[in-house]
Amino acid sequence: MQRIVVTGGAGFIGSNFVHHVVRETDLFVTVLDKLTYAGNRESLEALPADRVELVVGDIADAELVDGLAASHDAIVHFAAESHNDNSLQGPRPFLDTNIIGTYTLLEAVRKHGTRFHHISTDEVYGDLEFDDPNRFTESTPYNPSSPYSSTKAGSDLLVRAWVRSFGVQATISNCSNNYGPWQHIEKFIPRQITGLIDGIRPRVYGDGRNVRDWIHAEDHSSAVMTILEKGRIGETYLIGADGEKTNKEVVEMLLQLFGRPADDFDHVTDRAGHDLRYAIDSTKLRNELGWTPRFTDFAAGLEDTVQWYRDHEAWWRPKKAEVEAKYAALGQ
Repeated sequence: MQRIVVTGGAGFIGSNFVHHVVRETDLFVTVLDKLTYAGNRESLEALPADRVELVVGDIADAELVDGLAASHDAIVHFAAESHNDNSLQGPRPFLDTNIIGTYTLLEAVRKHGTRFHHISTDEVYGDLEFDDPNRFTESTPYNPSSPYSSTKAGSDLLVRAWVRSFGVQATISNCSNNYGPWQHIEKFIPRQITGLIDGIRPRVYGDGRNVRDWIHAEDHSSAVMTILEKGRIGETYLIGADGEKTNKEVVEMLLQLFGRPADDFDHVTDRAGHDLRYAIDSTKLRNELGWTPRFTDFAAGLEDTVQWYRDHEAWWRPKKAEVEAKYAALGQ
């Protein structure tokens, strides 16, 4: 490979991947991003122009996508509507992007024989009971519980069908919750961090017992690159770093980093259909492809993330008031 397309490459996980690719490989990257509220040009500003090109456009634009598939060796598909709260308020954009957008990309790579890697989420599997000793594996049945996770499940199934029916050269990865630089402040960890910077008491859904399996975005990036280079066509790989924490534990860790009491937060009405627990078993990825995470100390990674948001206030500050106003209108 010499040239790859990264869809959604100006968003949180996509931009982290683009930074990783530029730092660790010689590949030329074309970022295809619609630059909705979740995409930001500034996330790519520090990257060299001779290595990265930004194309502003929609993954559902068949003509645009066809031209990119024809002129590149691979497409890594991060672009997605991904916020559960937004999917509960207005599901339609999730269908347009996650289903129709993925279909459009699949038709383009089918036509041109372009390698395709599809980024998905552990949320397609539904949730686990708190005391369940099991974790999600590649054979776990799909059981999505929100418009977001159901459209991601649908896009995964489209990829599998295009591999089997049309011979598309594709792989899939389902990853646990990411944290790290460049994450939009509507998301759980950056919302809490930026609120704490402003002296706001954190707010936690329900009783805070919901468990998420956290992975640093840099580890996600290295895993995706490993799959792109070594993964078996048609296979799915789960990406995780054994980072299970309750939402309450995460907030308590953040409060400690800010020198505030561990109970200095408020409970708010729980999200509708809120999944209880996610947990990833990444044995297949580790054993078959030899990948291992580097950021295994969640507390240290969280501290680094707090510092990043302190150092990049100009990046997130213009969005803060709007995000908090939206949550306030919902009583959250």
